[in-house]
Order: sequence, then C-alpha cells, then structure tokens
Amino acid sequence: MSSIVVITHEFDRFVSIKPISRRRESPYFLFDILVQLERRGHRVTVTRGVPGKPVPGDLAVMHVDATVVPGEYVDYAKTFPYCVNAGLTDIAKRTISGAAIRPGETWSGPVIVKSNLNCGGAPEVRKNKLAGKAGRGPLYPGVEPVDEYAIYACQDDVPDDVRENRNLVVEKFIPEVEPDGYATRFWVFCGDQERCTRYVSGQRIVKGANVVRSEAVAVPDDLRRLRAEFGFDYGKIDFVEHDGKAVVLDVNKTLGSPGNLSATLKAEAARMADGLEGILLRHRT
Repeated sequence: MSSIVVITHEFDRFVSIKPISRRRESPYFLFDILVQLERRGHRVTVTRGVPGKPVPGDLAVMHVDATVVPGEYVDYAKTFPYCVNAGLTDIAKRTISGAAIRPGETWSGPVIVKSNLNCGGAPEVRKNKLAGKAGRGPLYPGVEPVDEYAIYACQDDVPDDVRENRNLVVEKFIPEVEPDGYATRFWVFCGDQERCTRYVSGQRIVKGANVVRSEAVAVPDDLRRLRAEFGFDYGKIDFVEHDGKAVVLDVNKTLGSPGNLSATLKAEAARMADGLEGILLRHRT
C-alpha cells in the first residue's frame, strides 16, 4: 500500500459529502481515478492549502484548479519524492497555445478570440469571491469570466478594446475542416494510459453538446515530445492538425467529471488508475 497526497487550493472543493447518504462526490475526474486506487489498497489524502506541517506521502498530485499555480504550492510539491504535474505551473493560452498570435506576427486568415485563462477564468473568479467572503482581497485582480468565443474574418476586424483586454487572447482560427463540419482532437492521458479522439461538429467551435461523430486517432510524435517537455503526467491536450503539424489549442490539468463526456471518462477511471499507479511505482522511494 502507498500513500497519495492530492494538493488542492485552499478555496478548491475537491470532494464533498452529501448530507443524508454520506456519499462522496467530486466535480473532478481525478476523484474517480483515486477511488479505484483506494479499492486497490492505496491511501489518499487531500490537502486544502499548504499545511502547517508536512503530510507524508509516497506520491503527490498537483491539482490546484487555477491557470497559474501559486508559488507556495509549487514549493510544497517539492517536499514529496515526486509530484505529478508539478512542473507545469502555467497553462494560460498565451503560454501554451500554438495558435496564439504573438506580438508582431501577421496572419491573414480568420481569428478566434478566447479566454486567456483555463475554463474561461471561472476557477479564478470563484476563488476571488471566496476570498472576499473570507475578508481578503482578490487573489486574481482584474479577472473577469469569459463565457463566449468570437470569430472574426481577420485580425483587423478585432476591436481595439478586445486586443487590449488581458483576459482575452487572439488565436489563428485553424480547425480541421470536414464536409460535415469542423474537427478538433482531444488527448486524455494518465501516465502511460491514454485516449486520443477526433471530434467533428457542425459548429465552428467544437463542444461535447454539438459533436456529430468521433473517431479514435493516433497521437502525433511531436505532441508526445511536447508533453515530455512540459512534464505533463495527467490531463488533456486539445489540438488540431494544421499543415501537417500538431498545434496545441488548450491544456487542462484538472479535468472535470460532469458533462457530456462524463460517462466515457468514468468508464475509463480504472484504466487511468493503472497509469497513475505506474507513475507511483516508477517514483516510489
């Protein structure tokens, strides 16, 4: 039996207990994976915030639900023999997106305006509200939620106030065009266990609710190399194939369990648990 520690933000609610049934539930897919590991005899501890004294563990998982992991959590991760995803501390689209238009770069095709933060900035907005209730100032000043994406025919059509908004990022709009719509690829992985799927939608922005068909696809070698450079053990990468290359669109380290893909993800929890157990065995001291 091994001990696994899940590092979460002080204002994250990784797991809760229903009042009557006393049943544990979580909005995160990692919870479903850890339930499988508990059934195999492993012990799981979830920490909220940085504890005042060390928590023993053979392996830690960085699961701070924020685009940029605060430094104190990064330092805390170093106290463990190995911490999953500890090296990937910034997943803002300006940092990781291969489609983001950099300063001075020209692009004549259509563009899409997205949230620079993961999940439209919702985790940061939620933490700001909770910090306010606790009598503290905002942890992420100036963050506003971004619910919708906008597509423009070219860069010049993007309004100046949108360009100057730090909550937003302008990207090249480069979906894979199909006769029946547009396609995006999602690679979900945990250690050496993975699933890579190409989803086609009749809408220009591919989401679970508007997918019309899907197919399993191979993971490009250059994307595997990029994942290794990130030190990315668990999560999801959204990408497209453009001009023969894989282009990263988004990265998520705190996958949600509810939603249109929840049944698929929950069915894979045992297999993904194999992947996390493999990481544990490789790094256990």
